[in-house]
Amino acid sequence: MVKVDYKFIDEVLERFGFDKGNIIGIMQAVQEEYRYLPQEVLEYIADKIDVSTAKIFGVATFYGNFSMDVKGKYVIKVCRGTACHVRKSADVLQAIYDVTGLSENQPTTSDGLFTIETVSCLGACGLSPVVMVNETVHGAMNPDKAKALINELREKEA
Repeated sequence: MVKVDYKFIDEVLERFGFDKGNIIGIMQAVQEEYRYLPQEVLEYIADKIDVSTAKIFGVATFYGNFSMDVKGKYVIKVCRGTACHVRKSADVLQAIYDVTGLSENQPTTSDGLFTIETVSCLGACGLSPVVMVNETVHGAMNPDKAKALINELREKEA
């Protein structure tokens, strides 16, 4: 559970003029800070911009870029698109699961370092198979490169 900084939330709301027409921008700013949308923050936003919590939650759950689940510091997206699939992205995904101890049912490490997601396409088919860590694309992945990438990220945190 993240500690919510309501001063930050108020600053975001002020920046967007407390305008209900800016719900998406407000949510993007919050998610950029927390890496997900905490439920209590969505309820707070709804109250402050005078919309129903149902509307706020509807927006948060409609758009695929928003997440209400806690994310790790490093969100690792493994492409499962056609080009990546035929070039064995499943093996890359399994290697990442193996080295992190994660699975489809447990996508985030307990220390909050990693979250693993599969996506339909990352739009980098010429580099397949592709893994994206936060906003950085890593192409031509294989199981060994994937394990090395995870270990390199761990070393940055040590």
